[in-house]
Amino acid sequence: MAQLVELRSIDVVPDEERHGTAFSQFTLWLGANLQITAVVTGALAVVFGGDVVWSVVGLLLGNLLGGAVMALHSAQGPKLGLPQMIQSRAQFGVRGAVVPLLLVIVMYVGFFASGSVLAGQAVGELTHTDDTTGIIVFAAVTAVMATAGYRVIHALGRVASIVCALAFVYLAVRLLDRADTSALLHDAHFSLPVFLLAVSLSASWQLAFGPYVADYSRYLPRTTSTKATFWWTLSGSALGSQWSMTFGVLVAATAGETFLDSQVGYVVALGGTGLAASFFSFVIALGKLTVNVLNTYGGFMSMVTSVSGFRGQRRLSRAGRAAYIGLVMVAGTAVALLGKDSFLSSFKDFLLFLLTFFTPWSAINLVDYYVVSKERYDLPALADPHGRYGAWRWDALAVYAAGLLAQLPFLATSFYTGPLVHPLGGADISWIVGLAVPALLYWLVARRDTVAGPNPDRGANPSAVEPAAP
Repeated sequence: MAQLVELRSIDVVPDEERHGTAFSQFTLWLGANLQITAVVTGALAVVFGGDVVWSVVGLLLGNLLGGAVMALHSAQGPKLGLPQMIQSRAQFGVRGAVVPLLLVIVMYVGFFASGSVLAGQAVGELTHTDDTTGIIVFAAVTAVMATAGYRVIHALGRVASIVCALAFVYLAVRLLDRADTSALLHDAHFSLPVFLLAVSLSASWQLAFGPYVADYSRYLPRTTSTKATFWWTLSGSALGSQWSMTFGVLVAATAGETFLDSQVGYVVALGGTGLAASFFSFVIALGKLTVNVLNTYGGFMSMVTSVSGFRGQRRLSRAGRAAYIGLVMVAGTAVALLGKDSFLSSFKDFLLFLLTFFTPWSAINLVDYYVVSKERYDLPALADPHGRYGAWRWDALAVYAAGLLAQLPFLATSFYTGPLVHPLGGADISWIVGLAVPALLYWLVARRDTVAGPNPDRGANPSAVEPAAP
C-alpha cells in the first residue's frame, strides 16, 4: 500500500521514478468523461433550443477543437515531469502565476461541487439516505482517493473506463429502443447561435481540463513520444465526452421534463429496477468519482503551487498534502450543498464563465512552450523568483488581461451579453477570440524580447537548455 501512496507533489519527477505508457492517458480520460455531468452538458444543447442532429455535430466539433488544445497540454507532462500550473511560472513569473492559479482553484471547487450534486443523488440512492448525506459521503471518498495520488488515480481511471463504457452501451440500447430515432433525425433545423452554443459547451468542457491535464502524464518516461501522448489523450477525452454528450442529447430530446426534473433518477430508471438500478447508481457514482478525484488533486496542486511561489517551498509533507486536499473537499462540499437545488440552471453559465478565463491562459502557455521556448525550460529557475523567469512577468499578465477583455464584446451569459453578440445573431464566439488574440499578442511580445536579447529576469529563453531534475 505504501507504494500506492504518492510522495511527490510539485517537485520534478526524476527519470528513475517514471513509468507507464501513453495509452494510460486514453483509459484515464475515457473514464473521466463517461459520466453524468458530461451527459447533462450534452443535454443542455437541446434544452437551450438545439435539435438532435446539429447539437451532436456542434458538440463533436467542440470536443475535437477543445480536446486538441487540452491534449497539447498533456504532451508537456513527460517532457518536463512537472504539474501543469508550475509551468505557468515560465510565462507569468514565479509569483505572477498566482493570477491564473486563483481562477483555476475556483474552477476545481466549482467542478467538485457540480459533480458532488449529481454523485450525491446516486450515493443517496445506493445508501437509502438523502442527497445531503450522499454528497458528504461522496466527498469523503473523493478526498481519500486524491490523497493516495497518481497511481491510484490511474487505476481508478482504468476501472471506470471499462465499467462505465459497458454501462453506457447498455443504456444507449435501452434509450434507442424507446426513442423514435427517425423522427429525431429528420427534425433538423440549423441555427448558427444554437450550433455555436453546442460547440462552446463541449469546447469549454475540454479546455477546463487544460490546467491540470499534465499532472497525469508527468510520470511517463521522458522518452515518451509527444505524438503518442497527444493522440491517446485526445482520443480518450473526445471519445468519452462525445459518447456521454450524444447520450445526453438523445435523453433531453426524448425525455424532456422527466430528465430535467431528476437527471440521475431518469438515467438509473432507464437502466432498470432493483439490482439493476443499484448498479447504475454505482456507475454514476464511479464515473463522478473518477473526475472529482482529478478535480480535488488538481485543486491541491494549484494551492501548493500558489503558496510555494511566495514561500519558496519545493516539497510537501503527507500531512500538508492531506490538509490542502481537505480544504478543496470542504469548499466544494459547501458549494454543492448550497447549490444542489439549482444545479441545471447555473451549470451552463458556469461552464462558459470558465471558458472566458482559461482560453487566454491556454493560448499563452501553448505558444510559450511550443513556439517560443521550443519545449525546453530551465526547471530550477521555475522555483526561483530571482532567476530567469523572475517573480512577476507584467508583459505576460498584460497579454492575459487583454485576452480577457477581448472576449467581452462576444460573450453571452445570463448576467452579461456583449455588444457584438446581437449582430452575430446571438452567437457566442468569445472562446475563439480568447484563443486567437492572446496567442498572437504573446508571440509578438516574446518575439520582441528575443530580438532585444535574453533578459534573465524576464521570460523563457528559447535557447535555454533543460537541466537535469534536482
